[in-house]
Amino acid sequence: MVPLAGLSIVQDAAAILNAVRSISLADPRPIALPPVPANLPVCPGENRSFRGMIGRLKPIPLIVKIAKESSTVDSLRQEVISQTDIVVVKVGTRVLTRSDGHLDEDQIRRLSEGLCSWLESGRKVVLVSSGAVGAGMSQMGWKERPNDLAHLQAVAAIGQTKLIEAYDRILQHHGRMAGQVLLTADDLNHHGRYLNVRNTLLTLMHLGAVPIVNENDTVAVDELQTTFGDNDRLAAMVTNLLRAPLLVILSDVQGLYDGDPRLPSSQRIPTVTAIDDQVLGYVQLTKNHLSKGGMGSKLEAARIATTAGENVIIAGGHEPQVLQRILACESVGTLFTAQGKRVTPWKRWIAFAVRPRGEIIVDAGACQALVNHGKSLLAIGITDSIGNFDKGDVVSIRDQERREIARGLTNYSAADILRIRGLRSSEILELLGQCPYEEVVHRDNLAVTSCDRESGSEKV
Repeated sequence: MVPLAGLSIVQDAAAILNAVRSISLADPRPIALPPVPANLPVCPGENRSFRGMIGRLKPIPLIVKIAKESSTVDSLRQEVISQTDIVVVKVGTRVLTRSDGHLDEDQIRRLSEGLCSWLESGRKVVLVSSGAVGAGMSQMGWKERPNDLAHLQAVAAIGQTKLIEAYDRILQHHGRMAGQVLLTADDLNHHGRYLNVRNTLLTLMHLGAVPIVNENDTVAVDELQTTFGDNDRLAAMVTNLLRAPLLVILSDVQGLYDGDPRLPSSQRIPTVTAIDDQVLGYVQLTKNHLSKGGMGSKLEAARIATTAGENVIIAGGHEPQVLQRILACESVGTLFTAQGKRVTPWKRWIAFAVRPRGEIIVDAGACQALVNHGKSLLAIGITDSIGNFDKGDVVSIRDQERREIARGLTNYSAADILRIRGLRSSEILELLGQCPYEEVVHRDNLAVTSCDRESGSEKV
């Protein structure tokens, strides 16, 4: 064990990082960081500073392991991993099943060992696991995914029991237990139920269990009929729900590539700092008889999590000891770094959990005011309203090209917005006989969902 001399009382969290960097990366011994004092001041506001993050992590002893070969360690990932107290891991069907479609219990064992490595480091872990339909097909001896909804839901119900039993049995060998959590979009759409899900997950982790989350396929009709599966998005929403600093998506490819991953000429992209048009252009849509989705859905999940201020790693689920290597800060897969400051829980719910009931179209001036200047949405900047929604509903705010820039709780119904669009507050009073709200969407109830392309920062 390598002690960090002179840090018995931490005055600045940055000193920890400097001390770690000052030690030779060739030294394989673990570094034990000192406990964080209870009176360590936390930086104000939502930020990614070491002082703020370590202030949040003070109940957890932080252990940083230095790899034997300095070339395998990524300093940026060291920064991310050191700030992570909760990690959400998402694993897809193609990682969990063999080529014949049967559930691969050896793979579940390797995955469970990786999860336990994170738990043993003092961190908490949530697993979002696909594979219920594939496990059910394995149990039934089927080779092709059913096409009709009734058979899909039935085989998912059969497979879910086999899947959770396999996880629980293998985790028990490591002194852990599994806690099954099946969700639908409606569970996260309602704010009260959203908070109940959060409390349940936190309690499970407090009890030492590994929450294993999956879409409730037996009742979630939309999830089973869409081209891309919802579990990538679900994992991002669980990450935002828990404010977990890191989401790890384990896929059948080893990260994001600058071309077709099957071609030798394609190169893995180790780090992405912004999910822009160039990054989206790398997407290769794939189809499989066992699962749905592809890199497109994973990039959307990465966008959701990074926009809220968290980090994402997309890596190959078949890579040996992939979770352990990520924990050791090796350059595995593709790291997507957090964009801007962290978003508050209330705005995370507005931006990513609730399904908008309609759209408000705004002009260029309103776009600038919302995205770059932190303003509320006024009627004078509105050009149109689409859909039938009421006061208090969440709406999607879009520019003239129908690109979403924000979401928020509206103070006016769709019918009233069509009457007051383009008007000043004084004109609203004359038209309606009252002006209950000067803002159509107040800033406190508005979350920006697009990033400022020039600065790369988000104004929430």
